[in-house]
Amino acid sequence: MADSAGIQQGSPAIGAAGLVPAAPGAGGTEGSGAAGGSARIAVKKAQLRSSPRPKKLEKLGVYSSCKAEGACKCNGWKSQNPPPTPPRTDQQSNTVNLQEPCRSCSHTLGDHVTHLENISEEEMNRLLGIVLDVEYLYTCVHKEEDADTKQVYFSLFKLLRKSILQMGKPTLEAQESPPFEKPSIEQGVNNFVQYKFSHLPSKERQTIMELAKMFLNQINYWQLETPSQRRQRVPNDDAAGYKANYTRWLCYCNVPQFCDSLPRYETTQIFGRTLLRSVFTVMRKQLLEQARQEKDKLPPEKRTLILTHFPKFLSMLEEEVYSHSSPIWSQDYLAGVSGGQIPIHTGSTHPHKLTCRSSRFTPLQTHPSIGEKRKPSEPLPYEENKRPRVVGDIPMDLINEVMATIADPAAIPETSLLSAHSARDEAARLEERRGVIEFHVIGNSLNQKPNKRILMWLVGLQNVFSHQLPRMPKEYITRLVFDPKHKTLSLIKDGRVIGGICFRMFPSQGFTEIVFCAVTSNEQVKGYGTHLMNHLKEYHIKHEILNFLTYADEYAIGYFKKQGFSKDIKVPKAKYVGYIKDYEGATLMGCELNPSIPYTEFSVIIKKQKEIIKKLIERKQAQIRKVYPGLSCFKEGVRQIPIESIPGIRTLLQLLTLQKELKDPDQLYSTLKTILQHVKSHPNAWPFMEPVKKTEAPGYYQVIRFPMDLKTMSERLKSRYYTTRKLFMADMQRIFTNCREYNPPESEYYKCANLLEKFFYTKIKEAGLIEK
Repeated sequence: MADSAGIQQGSPAIGAAGLVPAAPGAGGTEGSGAAGGSARIAVKKAQLRSSPRPKKLEKLGVYSSCKAEGACKCNGWKSQNPPPTPPRTDQQSNTVNLQEPCRSCSHTLGDHVTHLENISEEEMNRLLGIVLDVEYLYTCVHKEEDADTKQVYFSLFKLLRKSILQMGKPTLEAQESPPFEKPSIEQGVNNFVQYKFSHLPSKERQTIMELAKMFLNQINYWQLETPSQRRQRVPNDDAAGYKANYTRWLCYCNVPQFCDSLPRYETTQIFGRTLLRSVFTVMRKQLLEQARQEKDKLPPEKRTLILTHFPKFLSMLEEEVYSHSSPIWSQDYLAGVSGGQIPIHTGSTHPHKLTCRSSRFTPLQTHPSIGEKRKPSEPLPYEENKRPRVVGDIPMDLINEVMATIADPAAIPETSLLSAHSARDEAARLEERRGVIEFHVIGNSLNQKPNKRILMWLVGLQNVFSHQLPRMPKEYITRLVFDPKHKTLSLIKDGRVIGGICFRMFPSQGFTEIVFCAVTSNEQVKGYGTHLMNHLKEYHIKHEILNFLTYADEYAIGYFKKQGFSKDIKVPKAKYVGYIKDYEGATLMGCELNPSIPYTEFSVIIKKQKEIIKKLIERKQAQIRKVYPGLSCFKEGVRQIPIESIPGIRTLLQLLTLQKELKDPDQLYSTLKTILQHVKSHPNAWPFMEPVKKTEAPGYYQVIRFPMDLKTMSERLKSRYYTTRKLFMADMQRIFTNCREYNPPESEYYKCANLLEKFFYTKIKEAGLIEK
């Protein structure tokens, strides 16, 4: 990445041998230094996390602030500004002990870690990971010669240092957060495939999708040239715009590949046409040149795809990238296209891991390897067919068939005569769709010129809060509403404010404090409060803050309970004490957000799911009531037939079995409990005892849509969730299916799943729950 390293524009993010993406500060195009750097970080983290607790405290001590009495202001041995010589962290860490005096404040190093003695092992390992990322960036700052890149490394270095001192989550505080341009590169390529190739037969269209995924993977691991290099190559280019994108790319895509304590995004999902234009021409040239050089190493089935089809694909895409009138870059493109979108997903699969024994040409491989991280999205058409079926799962073909018979709840006629069973926010959602109400996040600013409309809305919010919260001093309300650190989600109707939620975000602490929440009295009981809170939840999910805290008085507790708040606070007390404002006579309540839930459409989704289940039940009932014709085989001389061959007899037997289970739930509970205890005691059950931790398997929950484990099954059994054997068997089967879907066949986990599955079915047969 450094100027001195000589990385040219378009250098693939892997070396000539197809190894690994280049690490920050590694230099060179071969990627060998990157491989070593990345591997060393991973090894160091693993070694440090397996160290005894005192060793971990010693490591954290040199980066933590002093807690000795007397208001010591020491922030550890290492100041926020790196000294002029590179660090020697390995030597330092081996000679440190907690009794040694700090080199900055003379207190013992033990005084620097008193606040860490009682934290969980998981939290300590998280902080240690940040420490090693700090040390890596520390080295990068010294080795990097490009001024722009060096500045970014230094900013990230300071951010991670601050996260260690505050024990918070590293959050990049920028004016804009990802995505930076819409539609994204991935969406644009998706649109391109739909625009140019939707008429092709299925097989040819699949080939195009392979090429598109191949191209998107290359962009995700492409090494951008520095702004200074680009200025020399393209003097008349938009230097400021490219520098901004380069900085974002470093912060959100490149550095997080190696410093995993920083949030990482795919280049194709947060950047759009602007960045693609800046790299496309040179990238296309180098990819095709590399393909020609490595053609003899390609497997035969890939040779035609890469040498014949890929150049044509890139030429057609290039026209759309640089065309000023191409429709694929319109955000509304797919709204008017019949036939829907052809899904192309890149995920986070590293190209260097997509190896082929007969070829070193790994940059242009296309199929993700099992166990690699993927982004949450709809499965590819051919993936859904290959996805393993779990006992009890309803076939997707049946679901799609049923959905085709259900009217879309989002298309309900806009009427004021809503059902008595309508969701609380349904009326508000319809009004928003018609443009009657609007939602805006606003706030005061001391840096920008005042906007008259925003100032009028802030005054309106101050009036609403003052009228609806009479026990709050007006001066206090005014101060917070106009405080630049606070923001307010405002509800606007006919150009005037009728409600809002005032809040303050604490990104470093991982929560937001809700200060005021009110809707004017003559606009209440219309679902505005619920819809307002749902918009606030989606706003925070976008900004990666997943916890709300608020002090609710006796009149507000009911409202907050309906919005998912409870007195069970998920945020550690150390995170919010000293940050959140205390109110006498009020109750502290919290809400944990689920980033997978689209809150403003949640009630619509639930309504549609209920309709699907209702239709499925109706279909099942129709099958049960079906009248079968009499048996005619006996007239033809047949004297005996198997009982299960009689039409409808299997359905009848299943109903009788189900009826027996429902009549004697205690017997079923006892049987399932015994089986589960046997399974948990099996020597191959250890990988499945508890839910998979995100820190141990990054991306697991993007790949596995329905996770399951033995601990969850035990809790479900205890709560009498398993009313039938099929529910129990479906959950157990899902454990094995998930394991085989995420892990490669040669892995130990995969083998454990197979052995435990065989044992489980043996026990099920012994208990008489299925036929032997």
